[in-house]
Amino acid sequence: MDTHSTENRATEHAAAQARPDSAFDRTVLVTGATQGMGRHLALDLARRGATLLLHGRDQARLDEAAAEVRAAGSGAAVRTYLADLADLDQVRAMASEVREREPRLDVLVNNAVAGGGAAPLRREVSRQGHELRFAVNYLAPFLLTRELLPLLTASAPARVVDVASIGQAPVDFDDVMMERGYEGLEAYCRSKLALIMSAFDLADRIADSGVTVNALHPAHLMDTRGVREYGLTPAVPVEEGVRPTVRLITDPALADVTGRYFDRFTETPAHEQAYDPRARARLAALTRELLA
Repeated sequence: MDTHSTENRATEHAAAQARPDSAFDRTVLVTGATQGMGRHLALDLARRGATLLLHGRDQARLDEAAAEVRAAGSGAAVRTYLADLADLDQVRAMASEVREREPRLDVLVNNAVAGGGAAPLRREVSRQGHELRFAVNYLAPFLLTRELLPLLTASAPARVVDVASIGQAPVDFDDVMMERGYEGLEAYCRSKLALIMSAFDLADRIADSGVTVNALHPAHLMDTRGVREYGLTPAVPVEEGVRPTVRLITDPALADVTGRYFDRFTETPAHEQAYDPRARARLAALTRELLA
């Protein structure tokens, strides 16, 4: 018998059986909460009793999502934060607003994403001129986490959950912004590996802070707008990605687990570049330069 597979099934079964109304009296910030997995994640957490801080880049959609989440949680406390993550100035402004308004922050879920795009051969850039996927999927969550780390530490024990992907490609430090041979899905995969690399670095750096940092691939080809826009066929409903993400947020057994990458419920190795100290140091140096 495959003991590892048996353990995986047992873990997944336990997660599936978690009571949606079990008490989770924590404050959770979810980026990209107006659609897809972010919205379904917020609904699940509201039913568990969490206070939700919802991020989006369109106020009307934010208000609609907030109303739905409040109803799901029978009047759950929900507050909204507006920012376009393709503009690092807006990321900084949002983080400042969160620090000013919120007395505590127990969980930060970096979920917002720019996928491969509907025109994947068209290279797009952020407000600061960075390649769009690298900016939204890596620089924005890196900056948001850094700016909110004092609040997370003051609220410890706290958790950072980075929604990454099983689709990972090594960062090319000779062409980080992919000015040659651009392709949207490749850009997406590079940005997700950069996110994992930074999660590992941050986990090491703040190991004694009471804040854990983990990354996960929530599910394969969820039925999201990004998957459909790129022309892929969705394989599973969004709810399949919610369950392993909720586990990383709520499971007491993971309270001291940090610096790990999970493929759904299973801790597994990320791409080999994530464990290369020279590559991680180069990424950290580049990131400091880009955010200066």
